[in-house]
Amino acid sequence: MKVRTYFSPAEVDSAPMAGSTAVVIDVIRATSTIVDALANGARAIYPTISTEDAIRLANSLGREDTLLCGERKGLKVEGFDLGNSPGEFTREKVEGKRLVMSTTNGTRAFLAAEGAERVVAASFLNLSAVARSVAGAEKLVLICAGKEDRFSLDDALCAGLIIRALVEEGIQPEGSVLLDDASGAALALARSYGPDVSVLRETAAGAALVEIGLEADLSRCAELDRHELIPEMHDRMIRIPGGE
Repeated sequence: MKVRTYFSPAEVDSAPMAGSTAVVIDVIRATSTIVDALANGARAIYPTISTEDAIRLANSLGREDTLLCGERKGLKVEGFDLGNSPGEFTREKVEGKRLVMSTTNGTRAFLAAEGAERVVAASFLNLSAVARSVAGAEKLVLICAGKEDRFSLDDALCAGLIIRALVEEGIQPEGSVLLDDASGAALALARSYGPDVSVLRETAAGAALVEIGLEADLSRCAELDRHELIPEMHDRMIRIPGGE
């Protein structure tokens, strides 16, 4: 297995994506929210870049069973049904619904992964399940959403923990994982830190949430292996394989 890591969507080179399995990571908060939403019965999530694109798509899908979700500067977009806090996406609100989502960083990372053969959503919430699921890939690409096209500690740590699970926990045969420099750096990070809320609080994204009163989101995003599900994106639609 050859592993390549990108610390932001702006770094992604389309050439290595062909034939690869891509793992998209936005711990704070898009992929954490996506995992929780699907666990609570959402039918599918549609990532979009702009709020205008989100509104157009939601209207075309039919607003009777479609929710508009997303944030700008961490806060729910005015007029949208939900923001980007995992705790908002309860079974009561999302079960049976399509979710059209636009976030500052996470949805851009999904669209950067479109050239891959398989695209998976990862967070701390489903980390071990994702590591087991991607173990058979010949080419693995980890795409961190980052923060405004820059390195983000929380996403790099999640990438490193996935790599650590592959190389140190017997998921992959010993010596079979080849890391690029960024993947090696992520692994080194994962050997020093764990998915702890105190770590998330010290990140730029975490500090920004604390500043706007959403610190409670960090505790949810820091929960390790709450779910076993593995969301996958096909044709710009993220869902649990075998669902709608």
